[in-house]
Amino acid sequence: MSVIQLDPTIVRPVPELIERGPLKLFIDGGWVAASTGETFESIDPATGEVLTTIANGSADDVDRAVRAARRAFEDPSWSEMAPYQRSRILLQIADVLEAHTDELATLNSRDMGGPFWLTRLEIGIAVEVFRHYAGWPTKLYGQVAPSDPSSFNYVLRQPLGVVAAITAWNGPSLQPAWKIAPALATGNTVVHKPADWSSLSAVRFAELLAETDLPRGVFNLVTGDGAGTGEALVRHPGVNKITFTGSTPVGRHIAEVASVDFKHVTLELGGKGPVIVFADADLSQAARAAALGFCLGSGQGCVAGSRIFVHSSVKDEFRALLLEEMRSFTLGDPFDPASQMGPLASKQHYDRVKGYLDAARQHGATVESVGTTDSGLYLAPTLIENTTNDALTSREEIFGPVASLMEFTDFDEAIRAGNDTVYGLAATVFTRDLETAHRAARLLDAGTVWINTANEVSAGAMPFGGFKQSGIGREHGTQVLDAYTEVKSVIVRY
Repeated sequence: MSVIQLDPTIVRPVPELIERGPLKLFIDGGWVAASTGETFESIDPATGEVLTTIANGSADDVDRAVRAARRAFEDPSWSEMAPYQRSRILLQIADVLEAHTDELATLNSRDMGGPFWLTRLEIGIAVEVFRHYAGWPTKLYGQVAPSDPSSFNYVLRQPLGVVAAITAWNGPSLQPAWKIAPALATGNTVVHKPADWSSLSAVRFAELLAETDLPRGVFNLVTGDGAGTGEALVRHPGVNKITFTGSTPVGRHIAEVASVDFKHVTLELGGKGPVIVFADADLSQAARAAALGFCLGSGQGCVAGSRIFVHSSVKDEFRALLLEEMRSFTLGDPFDPASQMGPLASKQHYDRVKGYLDAARQHGATVESVGTTDSGLYLAPTLIENTTNDALTSREEIFGPVASLMEFTDFDEAIRAGNDTVYGLAATVFTRDLETAHRAARLLDAGTVWINTANEVSAGAMPFGGFKQSGIGREHGTQVLDAYTEVKSVIVRY
């Protein structure tokens, strides 16, 4: 196996934003330094290079941002805006994102190591998300309730107020779009806190909003760490809703904090997705999709299919096909078109993932990495075998290009094993039999079930969220309306 060496002939673009630092906070339509003057570094995980410094927002900065969002929420320029005008602004946002696709994708690849083709694809999906939600402002109908002739009863759907949108480092443009677009479409205002490991594209996004007709203060950006900036935001009494994507432990803490003053919450949390390969499946297709499911984005995805259960009668054949597919994931420079996988996002995260592999070996499991020898923060696709569904690496979210391979003998055993986890975000099933497919989809405890495919995401039409400790609420679909609005009953007596 070869060791990763970055090709010095590959051009690694440096967007103007990186050269401009230190980067500031975007509050009430203007750029301001953190009140404490504190900053943190953005580090390229492929090279270890410090790209720039970014403002580390304090509790005072959070307070300024929330107050600005509250003023904007109550200002007629936003609160009384016609639905068609709100739709037009969302379309403007989509257009300006699309016009800067390569720049935003470059920032994400430099900031968190994703291959450029992948970060560019994610910008494209984010654009479609804003276009999807641009249709909602003109579709938020109320209802007229039955009543006797002496009264008129109706139901209004109204925005919640100030939304705190807190996003994770593994989806630095996609996750904000999933939260900001529906929040704006339903008439709320937003304070966005991106992850400190991947904040660059969020800063540029805030700049690009200045090219639209979005009123001042409707969108605010406060960068910083979770313990300081994020904690101040979730505890702020002026926030009406928290929408968070990240780990289950942090999500649990946010739910506890939000319960103090009954903030609305949407939590999209961890996963430990099962992949079930039945004996009648197209094994080549299943191996290809399963490898994609835990190697895409270097496995840094909550929907990663990291527990693979294959019927015992086809396990050996499937295993050989899976290893072949894993070898096809070329590790390399994010800006090399031949690279399918970049580095893990940070040294801290790399050490965490390696710790799980060490634990697996210590407990007698076989750990096999294929293709390329680890170097820097790169980790080759890795398969854990001779393990069980109750092993640490089968129970906890590793968040790297790592999967455990186990076997089953019948349908009921496969479903029990798939559901034997505290998580329930996504599951994948491979079978040619429609009855088996639909039975499995009904019985698996997961918010999304893929049949004969993996990791497909919607630009807004399909609801997304988890069962059990994978979260609360849904993003997308018609269900998203309940997540960002209040329902008010009005009773008029003549």
